[in-house]
Amino acid sequence: MRPTAIRAKHAASLIVLRHENNEPHMLMGMRGAKHRFMPNRLVFPGGRVDPADLTAPFATPLSSSTEHGLRKNSSAKLAAGLASAAARELLEETGLSLGDPPRLDVLSYLARAVTPPGLPIRFNARFFVVEERFVSGEIGGDGELDGLRFYGMSEALALELALPTRLVLERLTAWLALPDAERNGHHPTPVLLRDRGWTME
Repeated sequence: MRPTAIRAKHAASLIVLRHENNEPHMLMGMRGAKHRFMPNRLVFPGGRVDPADLTAPFATPLSSSTEHGLRKNSSAKLAAGLASAAARELLEETGLSLGDPPRLDVLSYLARAVTPPGLPIRFNARFFVVEERFVSGEIGGDGELDGLRFYGMSEALALELALPTRLVLERLTAWLALPDAERNGHHPTPVLLRDRGWTME
């Protein structure tokens, strides 16, 4: 009998970005050893979409470019739910807030990554970026991520990262090098379907 295929659950991660000493810094923390998915790995705040995220209120809607990117692989309801999940996970895991209700217009859509088939836990994860100036609060959170702090890009890339995290950081570097008009325009979205690199959708 063939094993039942595991469907990838919708998820969202949020990269809080700080510019310091001419280098991007990202808020990251270590997942504990007891986590079933990516234990003992340095990650961005994030998690799966909960049903409540799909109807959660928000102060401002997604920007045109972010919604356009998300809608290539989701409904309008799911697009807003993904962003709401990113805001909720940020608050829960780090103590930082996009507002109550959150502003979604300050989120940029960077990339999507899907856990390969055959693994017991799979996610269809969207990665958002937000500038630190748009978040408020003190770094704390629920303890799910240890050692939360801002890592410089060169420091982070020198660590032993999970391959998807490394590839997302490399994609972030390329995205930051683009002019603002290109970053905020309607352009193909990078998608990591396997551990071999990116495709575009």
